[in-house]
Amino acid sequence: MSKNTVSKRTVHCSAFEPKHLRDAVALSRQEQWPHRLEDWSLSLSLSQGLVALDAETSQVVGTVLMTPYGVDAATINMVIVDEGWRGQGLGRRLMDEAMALAGDRPLRLVATRDGLPLYEKLGFREVNTVLQHQGEASPMSSVAAEDAAPAGDGDRAAIAALDRQAFGADRGLLLERFAEIGSFTLLRRNGAPVGFAALRDFGRGQVIGPVVAPDADGAKALIAPIIAAYPGKFLRVDTTVDTGLGPWLADCGLRHVGGGIAMRRPAPTAAALSAAPVATAGASTFALASQALG
Repeated sequence: MSKNTVSKRTVHCSAFEPKHLRDAVALSRQEQWPHRLEDWSLSLSLSQGLVALDAETSQVVGTVLMTPYGVDAATINMVIVDEGWRGQGLGRRLMDEAMALAGDRPLRLVATRDGLPLYEKLGFREVNTVLQHQGEASPMSSVAAEDAAPAGDGDRAAIAALDRQAFGADRGLLLERFAEIGSFTLLRRNGAPVGFAALRDFGRGQVIGPVVAPDADGAKALIAPIIAAYPGKFLRVDTTVDTGLGPWLADCGLRHVGGGIAMRRPAPTAAALSAAPVATAGASTFALASQALG
């Protein structure tokens, strides 16, 4: 399809429904993203979204999701415009629609360098760098022994409380869905729960995240037994540069393959930005649930 042909066509935005999922998968493959139909379906079940439809063919040519976490936060994610429809202002239109769905909630997203100018125009500001590590798990560098063990149903309230402290919003529904399709490891110190890690199927293999811990040693103690349990299997971890986990993950066979720019709207205060996870009290996030879900 030529750009001249596209320019003569119009699109209309419609609520993102399950019937649009297969077209959405095709768009994400165009971007070389690993999302399966199941991954899209999970994100849609947690979100409100819109699709841009070619007015003549009803083909999906753009997507966006807004994933709310109570009234305290939301992520904007899965922003994709078909390569043949770019340069028409469609990305801006989808973002405007998603932000309207979010209402007054503070917003978060992970941007590519290409998307950065648009998001900055919309009031988002860079707060961190996301590092995507993935590969086949291998023998790891030594990790101090800690009390990390599989979590049970009775631990869900503690996991939700730790995640809320680290993330700054209630992600109870997301954690419930992860429990249905994956598993959790819980870290205890002096008998009290202080951190957790989730594991679930995603893309080419499995993703470890979110990982919440009181410090980097705790995060490693949560991730290490998962890696040990899946030797030679494809695993992915999305961390941030300020955690300092990147070199250790690479030593474990999970190489750095890219990432993105963590952004927020409105931007947090300078004091909040200067506080790295290792310097904060209580639970902090050392790996994201995903770049889409935060």
